[in-house]
Amino acid sequence: MTEFELEQEKKEIVRQYRRLLRHAKPFLQEGDAKIIKRAFNLSQEAHKNMRRRSGEPYIFHPLAVAQICVEEIGLGTTSIVSALLHDVVEDTEMEIEDIERHFGKKVAKIIDGLTKISDVFDHGSSQQAENFRKMLLTLSDDVRVILVKLADRLHNMRTLGSMPRHKQLRVSSETIYLYAPLAHRLGLYAIKSELEDLFLKYSEPIKYADIVDKINASKAPRDRFVRNFISPIQKELNKRRFKFTIKGRPKSIYSIWNKMTSQEISFEKVYDLFAIRIILDLPPEMEKPGCWQVYSVVTDYYQPNPDRLRDWVSTPKSNGYESLHTTVMSKTGTWVEVQIRTKRMDEIAEKGYAAHWKYKESEHTTESGLEAWIGRVREILEHDNVSAIEFVDDFKHSLFNEEIFVFTPKGELKKLPGNASALDFAFEIHSEIGARCIGAKVNQKLVPINYKLKTGDQVEILTSNKQKPNEGWLNFVVTSKGRTRIKDELKEQKKSAASDGKEIVLRKLKQAKLELNSENLDKLLNRFNLKSALDFYFLVGKGKIDPKEIKKIKNSVDKPKKQAKQRVSDVASFQKTIKEATGEKRDQLLIGEDMDIIPYSLAPCCHPIPGDDVFGFVSIHEGIKIHRISCPNATELLSKHGHRVMKAKWTSQSEVSFLTGLKIRGTDRVGMMNDVTNIISSELKVNMRSVSIESDNGIFDGSIQLYVHDTNHLEKLTKKLENIEGVEEVIRFDV
Repeated sequence: MTEFELEQEKKEIVRQYRRLLRHAKPFLQEGDAKIIKRAFNLSQEAHKNMRRRSGEPYIFHPLAVAQICVEEIGLGTTSIVSALLHDVVEDTEMEIEDIERHFGKKVAKIIDGLTKISDVFDHGSSQQAENFRKMLLTLSDDVRVILVKLADRLHNMRTLGSMPRHKQLRVSSETIYLYAPLAHRLGLYAIKSELEDLFLKYSEPIKYADIVDKINASKAPRDRFVRNFISPIQKELNKRRFKFTIKGRPKSIYSIWNKMTSQEISFEKVYDLFAIRIILDLPPEMEKPGCWQVYSVVTDYYQPNPDRLRDWVSTPKSNGYESLHTTVMSKTGTWVEVQIRTKRMDEIAEKGYAAHWKYKESEHTTESGLEAWIGRVREILEHDNVSAIEFVDDFKHSLFNEEIFVFTPKGELKKLPGNASALDFAFEIHSEIGARCIGAKVNQKLVPINYKLKTGDQVEILTSNKQKPNEGWLNFVVTSKGRTRIKDELKEQKKSAASDGKEIVLRKLKQAKLELNSENLDKLLNRFNLKSALDFYFLVGKGKIDPKEIKKIKNSVDKPKKQAKQRVSDVASFQKTIKEATGEKRDQLLIGEDMDIIPYSLAPCCHPIPGDDVFGFVSIHEGIKIHRISCPNATELLSKHGHRVMKAKWTSQSEVSFLTGLKIRGTDRVGMMNDVTNIISSELKVNMRSVSIESDNGIFDGSIQLYVHDTNHLEKLTKKLENIEGVEEVIRFDV
C-alpha cells in the first residue's frame, strides 16, 4: 500500500473512534471516556498487523461492533469496552486474567463468554453448536454477552460479501437458524429484520435482488399512497392535540419472500407490502388510553379487519414488545397494517432488552417475561449431559416467534409458544404434573394431551400416578422445559430397563456356563447388530430380544467382523478415499475446494436439477448428497454441520432428465387441459410422470410431475405455460 493510502486508513480509524465516542457521550460517567480510550488503544495494538478478508484493517471490526452496541442496541461503557476487546484474547498472547486486571471482572466475564473455542471438534458434532452453547453458559451471569455477540454477528453479516460462497452459506444459515430468532426473542426487531434480509441476500441472491428491484420500482406510487392514507388521520390527531409522528414502513425483504414462498404467490399478490406506524409522545399513565383513542380515530376513517387486531398493549409479548396492531381497508381497496405505540414502546421494540431495563423502574411498565425466559434457558443449561446439537435444538424451541395466551381454571394467565399442546401447559404448571398428564379439559371439553391450544383457552390438566412419559411425546411438545423433563425421564426408564435386561443376560449365560466378559459381549453385539451394551441390555429388558437367543452364542463361530466404515475426518481425505475406491466419474457436478469430479447422489428432499444453486453434504453413511440451497433442510444442515458442507457447481453435461414438479393455477375453460399437455408433450418434448388437475367453480388447480434437463429447460417450459390463456401462475415445487 502507498503512504497516502495508509494515511487515509489511519484517518478513517480515528473518524470511526470519534463517532463512537459521540454516540456514547450522553450516558458516559466520569472516567468512562478514558477506559474506552484505553480499550481502543489496546485493541488497535493487538490487531495492528491484521487485515480482514476484504483487505481493510482488522480494527474496523471491533469499532463497528462497539458502534452497533451503542447506536442500535443502546448499551453502555462496559459493553463498548467488551466489544472493542472481544477478539483480543483469541488473537494475542493476552489472557482473560490480564483483561480483568486492566478492565475489571464484568468486562473479563463478557469477553470470556465471547472468546471463540478452539478449531478442534469431534466428527459428527458441530463447532458452531459448541460455540453457541459456551456463549449461552454466560447468560446466567450477564445477558450483555449475547447482545455483544449479536452485534458481532450483525457486522459479520454486513461484511459477508468478501467471503467465499460456501462460507457465506454456512454463516448465513447459522444466522437464520439461531441468531435472528435470538434477536427476536430479546426484542431487537430492527437487528432481527436486517439479519433475515442479509441471510436472503446470500442464500437466494437472485430472488433477493428481484424483490429489491420491485420494491424500489414501486417506491413513488407507494409514497403517494402513504401520504393520501395518513392525511385524514393526521388532521384528526392534530385537532385532538396529540403529539405524534407517522412513518410508512415497507415490509422487510425476507418477510415478503417468506410470504411469497409459504403462500406460493408472486410479489404482485403480496398485498400488505408496508405498514403505517403511529408513534405517540405520551406520559406513562396515558399510554394505554391514548393508543386506544388513536385506534378509534383510524377505524373511524378505515374499515378494520376484526380478525387482525393484535393487542400487545394490554398483554405485552414476553420479550417486552408492546404495540397495538390493526389491519384496515384503504379507499383504494388495499389492506394496510397500522401499528400504534408510544415513544417508550417504540424504543423497546427497536432496542429490545437494553431499552426494557432503561424503563424498568417505571411503575406503569408491565414487567416483561424476559427474566422468566432467561430462567428457562438456565434450566436447559443445567442439563449438561446432552450433546451440543441436542442442546441447540432444545434452545431453538425456546426461540418461538409467536405466542399464545391461555388460562388456568382459576383465571391465571400463562404464555406459551405457538403450537403448544395441552401437555406443554401441564409442564408449564409443574414438571411433575406434566410427567403424569393423561389428558386435559379445554373450555370444559375433554381433549387428548397432544391437543393444540389457542389463545383464550382455559385449560385444566388431568393426571394419573400410573402415567409415564414416552418417546412419542417429543413429537408434539415444543417447550424446552417439557422436552428436557421428557428426555430425562426416558433416560431413567432406559437405565431401569437395561438393568433388568442385564440380570436376564447374566442368568442365561450362567445357564449356558458362560461368563459375561468383553469377548462374549462382543459376540452378542455382533449377533444382534448393535453398537452398545446399554442398547443390548435395554432391548432384552423390554422383551424385544428373545432371551433364548443369548445361549446360542456358545456354539456360534465368530463371523469375521464387517470392516468398520471409515469415518470421515475431513473433506479432503473423504474425496481421496472415494477416488481410490471407485473409478466412477460423472460429468454433471464439480465438488469441493479443488472442483473435482467425484461420486455423489441427489438428495430426495429437494430433487436438485442442473442449473440449481447447490451444495454438497458429506453424510455419515451415504457419501456426498447434493442439496439445493433452497432445500427445506438446507438451513439446518449448513448451520449445525457446517464442517461437512462442500462447494458444488454444475458444469456442462449431457442431456439427462431430472424429476421436478410444477403447480398451475388459473381460470378454467374448455380445452385448458389440452393446451397444457400440448405445450409440455408436443412443443417441448417433455416426459410427464403424473398429472392431476382439479376444477371448482371455474377455478382450476393443477399439479404436474415431469422430467427436465436443467433450470433453463424448466424456465422455458414455465414461461410457455404462463402464456396460456387463463393460466394465472406456474410455481415449481419439490416432488
